Amino acid sequence: MTNPTGEAQGGILRPDFDRRIRLEFRGSVVTSDAGLLAYRELDDALGLSSTAGDLLADARTGKNGRHALVDMFRQSVFGRLAGYEDVNDALRLRHDPAMRWIIGGKAAKGSGASPSQMGRFDTTSLARSENLATLTDLSGQWIDRVAKHRSRERVVLDMDSSVSPTHGDQEKSLWNGHFGCTCYHPLFVFSQFGDMERCALRPGNVHSADGWEAVLKPVVARYRGTATSIAFRGDAAFAQPNMYEYLESEGIEYAIRLPSNQILQAQIDHLLKRPVGRPPHHVQRLYKSFHYEAASWSHSRRVVAKVEWHLGELFPRVGFIVTNLRYSSKSIFGFYNKRGTCEQWIKEGKSAIKWTRLSCSSFNANAVRLQLHALAYNLGNFLRTLAIPEAIEKWSLTSLREKLIKIGAKVVSHGRYVAFQMAEVAIPRALFAQVMQRITALRSPPMATAT
Repeated sequence: MTNPTGEAQGGILRPDFDRRIRLEFRGSVVTSDAGLLAYRELDDALGLSSTAGDLLADARTGKNGRHALVDMFRQSVFGRLAGYEDVNDALRLRHDPAMRWIIGGKAAKGSGASPSQMGRFDTTSLARSENLATLTDLSGQWIDRVAKHRSRERVVLDMDSSVSPTHGDQEKSLWNGHFGCTCYHPLFVFSQFGDMERCALRPGNVHSADGWEAVLKPVVARYRGTATSIAFRGDAAFAQPNMYEYLESEGIEYAIRLPSNQILQAQIDHLLKRPVGRPPHHVQRLYKSFHYEAASWSHSRRVVAKVEWHLGELFPRVGFIVTNLRYSSKSIFGFYNKRGTCEQWIKEGKSAIKWTRLSCSSFNANAVRLQLHALAYNLGNFLRTLAIPEAIEKWSLTSLREKLIKIGAKVVSHGRYVAFQMAEVAIPRALFAQVMQRITALRSPPMATAT
């Protein structure tokens, strides 16, 4: 911005439709992201950024650093949460009053880190092996801090891969025939609360289940001894004998889609014949449960089949699930189908957090960017699931960003305090006050519940 403190008198803008209107750009006294302050309050209540500051290693040796490592971490995560996923956005974002007070430290009365400082922070400081490992574990540590405010009796984990298209010469960016593009192929694990438990960036040409052990096993280890039961859902990419054996050895219940074959089809041959008579207007669903042992399996396992006859379709829709659940066949498919929410959370991350923006040249730097996106996503999901009032509890992360975060405010500085005079459009004062009250309640120890 030309003048962060306000417009000069010489270059005033006026629209022709009404010359009484003057357009003034006052970068340091007006913000469009005042709603981020609620997320900063949640961050402080749960001790999230401070945890990162304690764990990340600062390799800087000079004594003239203007910004602490935790301050730049906040600028990076909160910037992504507000939709500023590009390092170049720091050129103007560093002067934004809401962001300066969110960063804290010297930035509150001065300015945040510059694009070059943020670039070195992302691609050099955090890309070091010890810091990248810390970032990979940090989402799980944040979730553990939130866990006391949620029930951990039963944890349901969904694993899925996704595509992050690339448009340059990024390291390990390779062609994927399934997605039909040059890309990265990250792997994600979510809980039933929508929290991203862990993720990993992978080259574009790997199988969907490649490296699942390094992603899933640390999550299971975190919940061992704290959750009464763990359940797992995955699509047909995870239908592998080593996956079944691991889950069974850990006492984890699972439901995994099983690719069809002739032996499985023979088990339900009688269900594949079109029912006699006039077809009804509703979908006909038929189920069968049986035991099956593939050549690569060490023992037989339960398989549940579902056959759906749809009006106007010549052939039925058939699906198989391998499971160790003791539910009825219909209930098993009902449980498995809920994994579709995992795909919705991935779409939210792509649209609201822009975590497909992996444009650095080195693979490690892009892995850092993915982990920072994951942390921004989790921060947004924590506020949605812990502090959002009932009136807006169904809002997506995109809606929360556009209506809650993007609140315009004029900043007035007084001797002992700073006032953000916030606009009341999508979020009135009473609704914002409810969010702040719920965050305040998180600072107190949760009430013990009778069991």
